[in-house]
Amino acid sequence: MTNRMELSGIVTKPPVRSQSPSGIEHCQFWLEHRSTVLEAGLSRQVYCRMPVIISGQRSNEFTQHLVQGSSITVSGFVAYQTSRNGQSKLVLHADNITQI
Repeated sequence: MTNRMELSGIVTKPPVRSQSPSGIEHCQFWLEHRSTVLEAGLSRQVYCRMPVIISGQRSNEFTQHLVQGSSITVSGFVAYQTSRNGQSKLVLHADNITQI
């Protein structure tokens, strides 16, 4: 099975950087995507907002210039994540971020 996703859009909230107790760097932010696609021969407006996280040594390299409003393309895998308060969401775990 394959789990790969590529999504372009705008960073909608300032990135939040943190470090795990084991010393792993993390950067989290929200990406907003808007586009027009063809579906069943008809033009359709598409919109989504998705949380993105990038972890590890290269996270600072990929996110050092990210600010709210940055236009980027993100690729990685998606995973279901449940927060401490019990809310669940689909999260894009990035392994590559490119400025547009």
